[in-house]
Amino acid sequence: MPQDNRDHSCSDFVVPYQRRDARQKDIVDLGIALQQRSNTMSALEYLRSQDVGNDVIERVLTEPGRRRSWSV
Repeated sequence: MPQDNRDHSCSDFVVPYQRRDARQKDIVDLGIALQQRSNTMSALEYLRSQDVGNDVIERVLTEPGRRRSWSV
């Protein structure tokens, strides 16, 4: 398997592809809103209850610059 040698430490890293799953997008958006209005633990618990992957949860709650954008 090829190794990814890109530097992912940059805070303005942009994910090169966009989410196409509207349901998952809505769940993640609600989790982000919950984090902003309440706290990170509430958002984490909500996202886990919706079976969002740990890698996605970590990215969207701790690295806002790496969140995917939505396009129709």
